[in-house]
Formats: sequence, structure tokens, C-alpha cells
Amino acid sequence: MIGGLSWVSTAEYYKRINEMTQEARGGVHSAELILQSVDRQHYVDAVIERQDEDAACEIILHAAKAVERGGAEFIVISCNDVHRFVPRVAPQISIPFLHIADATGCAVQAAGLTTVALLGVRKTMEEPFYPDVLKNHGITTIIPDEGEKTYIHDKIYDELVRDVFTEETRTGYLSIMCDLTDRGAEGVILGCTEIPLLIRPCDTDIATFSTTEIHCRAAVNMALDDA
Repeated sequence: MIGGLSWVSTAEYYKRINEMTQEARGGVHSAELILQSVDRQHYVDAVIERQDEDAACEIILHAAKAVERGGAEFIVISCNDVHRFVPRVAPQISIPFLHIADATGCAVQAAGLTTVALLGVRKTMEEPFYPDVLKNHGITTIIPDEGEKTYIHDKIYDELVRDVFTEETRTGYLSIMCDLTDRGAEGVILGCTEIPLLIRPCDTDIATFSTTEIHCRAAVNMALDDA
């Protein structure tokens, strides 16, 4: 697993993967995994400060190679937007990635929905890597408008990745989600792995898809299938 982007959601991944593994295998079983936790500040410096996508990709490639050397059979990245680098990194390593958008697309498709809104950081909402994968599952993606994107992105960077979760921000996200359903979304993908820590299913009647939960479940299923 590649983590650290942020440590907040990485901790949740570790917790849920182990809970799911114990649930599936019984006893006191836990997951055998290799975690390469990168320094988020280095990644943010590359992506935001220098706007150097090649440098950001190198950080992920270095982490992927470390996990590969450790003996992992596949890679999970505990961050949505980093998956835009998978097409560049995958040919340079010998083990596969479990793509978060593909796992999420399967979950949306299984729920019988064909149009969903996508929340996340700007890279996730604005670049085509997520909608393109969802399209392969027959799913249309609705993207928040400019003001909504700014609010969603800034709250992630200023609060959620720092382990800060407030009622004010929860209310703001829920308001945006309601507006997106008014614009045709049948459900909402929580496309940043910190958002499910802010928005729980009990907070809304809107169909939500926690990419953290979906990805963890897919990882455990894949690991058990390979066992």
C-alpha cells in the first residue's frame, strides 16, 4: 500500500483492511501488507508549488518500486487523485495496481446508478482519468461548478488532510451534494479518501459511495482470492 497522502486516510485504510480481513478469516487474523508512506509535503510541493507533474509522478514511482521490492503482489494507493499517475507508473513495475476508480465504478454499477457526481481535490474533479474509467462502466459523471470545486478542494487541503472535521464543513458539503442531485446526480462519489470521514451514510439520504470503503473491500477480496 502507498500511503501518506494523507496519513489521515492511510490510517483509516489500515484499520478497515484489517477489520475486513479479520471479519473474513475469523480468529485474530490481520492483513499481511507492506506500507510505503510518502511525505505528503514533498508531493504537495511538486504538485502545487512547482506544478511539476513529472516530479510528483517520480515520488509515486519510487514508492511503487519500494512496495514491489518488499514482495507485494499488487498495489493499493490510499488517495484518489494520485491514480492519474497509474498509466505512467504501471509499465515500470511488474505488479498490478488496484485502481480506485475501477473499484468505485463496479460499486456504482452494482447499485444500478448511471449518473453520479464526483467530489474530490481539483485534480480528481478536473482531469479525465476518473470520468473515463467510470464511462467504461456505463456511468456519466457530473462535476461540481467552479465555486463548488474551490470549496471542496480548499476544505480538503486546509482541514481534512490535517485531521480537522467540523460541522460547518459537513453542512457545506451536504449543501453542495443536494445541489448536485438537483442537477441530475443519482448519487455522489466521495472521491477523496478523507471525505468519508466527514460525510457518513447517516448524514444524508443521498446515495454516497465511499471510495475508501470500496477500495479497502476490493483490496481484501483481491488478497483473499490470491491467497
